[in-house]
Amino acid sequence: MEPRRPLIAGNWKMYKTSAEAVDTAAQLVKLTAGVDDVDIMIAPTFTALESVSKTLEGSHIDLGAQNIFWENEGAYTGEISAAMLKSVGCRYVIIGHSERRQYFGETDEAANKKIRAAIKAGLIPILCIGETEQERESSQTFSVLDKQVKMGLKDFFAKDLGSLVIAYEPVWAIGTGKTASEEQAQEVHQYIRSLIAEMVGDELSGAIRILYGGSVKPENISGLMDMPDIDGALVGGASLKADSFGKIVQFK
Repeated sequence: MEPRRPLIAGNWKMYKTSAEAVDTAAQLVKLTAGVDDVDIMIAPTFTALESVSKTLEGSHIDLGAQNIFWENEGAYTGEISAAMLKSVGCRYVIIGHSERRQYFGETDEAANKKIRAAIKAGLIPILCIGETEQERESSQTFSVLDKQVKMGLKDFFAKDLGSLVIAYEPVWAIGTGKTASEEQAQEVHQYIRSLIAEMVGDELSGAIRILYGGSVKPENISGLMDMPDIDGALVGGASLKADSFGKIVQFK
């Protein structure tokens, strides 16, 4: 089996106007010009997608969106469809981020429908899963992840999921400065991979990329990437500055 190609993804959350996003993207294009052995993605806000897409043309950096709706069109005020994302140049879409679950009541069932819509449209879904501090302290990490993976991927077959990326984000480590130790992260990534093997077979579980997210910084990326089941990172705060994200991308 071919080695899994690393993916470093930046989630810009609700930061940056369109002009600011273009400026950061342009800096990133220059800083990562020589990187051709790592996939790179940035996910600006919806309003910046089209202008950032133009800035990324001809570069190694792919465009992603932070959310998606599962219907193609209709009376769904405030929602964005897969076709709309494709039309502005998106290749990836983040689904089920802990902030969407925490603040907007998103469920595993919703994530499942969004993944289906993304795959049907030819977008690469990044399914986010992770436990809260309370769940970790009460030894529920694996049962929480088990439910999120099984419900999120319910009724999918291996042939559907060839492009799927999973991002493990311990909620207690997002924006807190706390990071799971390399060993803690590896243990969870290994568990997720074994869960995928159990659900859809060894071939897909060996190929699927599992990213770590949760206070990833230039200082801790190389140690995380040394772990056998960590295939990249979903980066929040440190992706907002071109220089720090550029260093994370060039972790080798």
